[in-house]
Amino acid sequence: MARRKKSYRKKRPIAVSVIAAAIVALFLIRLYQVFEPLIRQQVFQNGKVVAPLATIASPLFDGWRLTDLGRALFSSVAYLVLSVAGIVVLIGFLRLRRWSWVLLMSWTGISLAITLVNYFYAQHLLGSQPNYAVMASNVIIAFALNMTEVQRIFGIRRDENVPGI
Repeated sequence: MARRKKSYRKKRPIAVSVIAAAIVALFLIRLYQVFEPLIRQQVFQNGKVVAPLATIASPLFDGWRLTDLGRALFSSVAYLVLSVAGIVVLIGFLRLRRWSWVLLMSWTGISLAITLVNYFYAQHLLGSQPNYAVMASNVIIAFALNMTEVQRIFGIRRDENVPGI
């Protein structure tokens, strides 16, 4: 009978998997938000870019203000950057890197603040609807990141009085 090699790797708590699933959900939401403004501006038709040179050549600015196409392109690029950054954080998080925990906690706090401001003010002023899926994902991530075993595995919390750590 062959002996198994002992693995001295850190065991990943279930909360890390829950956080990873929430990051994937946020990635999918952000990916939808990349294409949604462009579809609304009718940049795509039948899955193809319609007259890309004519569309992009149209003005993005009207004086100091963005046109509708300019706002759509700006928000699409911003959500694309968030999507790519989310994948980088996810890879670091699954590899149990301390920087990913710090970055994800900061990102979650900022995102929660923005979505709460949107919930309370943008709904009345701009008529836009709050994004409840992003809010729920951020709450799940925030609670899971603050669990003791998650903080220990990422080296955020060190309990010196507990034996075996």
